[in-house]
Order: sequence, then C-alpha cells, then structure tokens
Amino acid sequence: MPQEEQPVATRRVVVREPNGLHMRPAETVARTAMRFDATITLMQGDHRVDAKSIFDLITLAAEEGSELDLRAEGPDAEAAAETLATLFKNKFETPPSPGGEPPAK
Repeated sequence: MPQEEQPVATRRVVVREPNGLHMRPAETVARTAMRFDATITLMQGDHRVDAKSIFDLITLAAEEGSELDLRAEGPDAEAAAETLATLFKNKFETPPSPGGEPPAK
C-alpha cells in the first residue's frame, strides 16, 4: 500500500542578522519550528540540518547575507515555511504568532 504523500513547502531565506545565525536566533528558529507538525530542514549548499535543533542550526555557521533553502514537509508545511520565512525577514526579532497576527503590544 503506497504511503500518502505529505504536503511540502519551500522558501529561500536570507540571514539578515548582522551577527549571523548564532545562538539566540538559532534558539528562536528552533522554538518556532517545534510548534509545527512538519519535518523542517534548512540547507546551505550541501549542508542540511534539522530546523528544530539549535545545535544543528549553529553548525550551518550562516553569516549575514547567507541564503538558505527552507523545506517543510507534513500537515503544517505551508504555515511552517511561511512563519519561518517571516522570522528570517524580521531578523529573528519577533516570532510571528501562529495565526499570523502581530503580537500584542
């Protein structure tokens, strides 16, 4: 019996943080990724890592201006890809809320 295909979403993201993808932004990315029912990977060249792992993210050594390929696979693939792409765009400053609404001030 063939396995049901999972939804897949991809994005190209750019590290805009002047200090690159260091510990604080890696933690923000991993915590955000963990909210989704999806397998999420980031890839720089041939180096592919689990976006839910802070350690894995740091091993990318992604500096400011680095372009990464984001891939999400699973029921929440599209929401995960969009939320994480927005997080990169916003320099990891404010994690978007699950509903896509800006956080309360």
